[in-house]
Amino acid sequence: MATIYEVSKLAGVSLATVSRVMNNNTPVRESTRKKVLAAMEQLGYRPNSIAQSLASNCSNSVGILVSELHGPFYGAMLTGIEAEFRAAGKHVIIAAGHSELATEQEGIEFLQSRSCDALILHVEAVSDDYLIKLAQTDTPFVLLNRQIPALADRCISLNNELGGYLATQHLLAQGHRDIAYIAGPMWKTDAKERYQGHQRALADYQLVANPALFFEGDFRETGGSKGLSAILATGLPFTALVCGNDEMASGALTAARELGLSVPDSFSVVGFDNVNFAYYTYPKLSTIDYPISAMGQMAARWVLREVYRSATVEVQQLFEPHFIPRDSVKACSPT
Repeated sequence: MATIYEVSKLAGVSLATVSRVMNNNTPVRESTRKKVLAAMEQLGYRPNSIAQSLASNCSNSVGILVSELHGPFYGAMLTGIEAEFRAAGKHVIIAAGHSELATEQEGIEFLQSRSCDALILHVEAVSDDYLIKLAQTDTPFVLLNRQIPALADRCISLNNELGGYLATQHLLAQGHRDIAYIAGPMWKTDAKERYQGHQRALADYQLVANPALFFEGDFRETGGSKGLSAILATGLPFTALVCGNDEMASGALTAARELGLSVPDSFSVVGFDNVNFAYYTYPKLSTIDYPISAMGQMAARWVLREVYRSATVEVQQLFEPHFIPRDSVKACSPT
């Protein structure tokens, strides 16, 4: 098996230069880097990751804790993160917290035990105080989809309230006044903020949300179908339905079709997230764009800048949503 000394000799560079190329943590002239990589390829040299970690006190791995692993939302998030790290020669270790306090804490402790250089956390159950205390340890981390004023410099978030406002404002501008709402779990900050945006849009038109046309769902397709059934059971008229995410909107569309109701002829529907299937539902789903892949990429860039000292990396911390008009909404003439 080839050694680092043989790579150094063949490339005509020092051992330190070979190390810098392998660890990718210090700028090296491109021509030199190519010589080292060519020598490694010719000799069939494969760096020992454990030895590298011991020598550099750097594992070149980043821990990611997300709420769930299923669904297109988290797939897009993880894809954005992994692609950015792969391009930088880093690896990821992924765990799921399932929005449960004990599981999220266990996930964080597990990733710390794996000697990750940093953590990217999409957590909902652990408290702000827990995260503030975590920031006082020697574990660097960045938060996705969460805003904590005391940790503002390590938060990558979306303006969820504005997203909720834009969804309902579009319907109001189309003449809708009786608008039903299926929310995500209201203990979750993003679900609560989106509903607050909904209420603000209604207030602009001197309207108040009807609590009988509100259903608290679960951010899953089943929540959308159950929510629509519950709202229809009230017997109250409505011309539009806002859903707290695209999965619930998809469930509502399916339930409507099974009941013989036509969207948008019977009522219009708006979702939130703009996940990949939103374009392929029937009808195509009008929704709020949530650039979660780009946000995941930015979280990775935060780590590259703050932990791996990639000085040229720029990080955007606050993202703005925008409305995506498609076929599930049509104008309504107010009575």
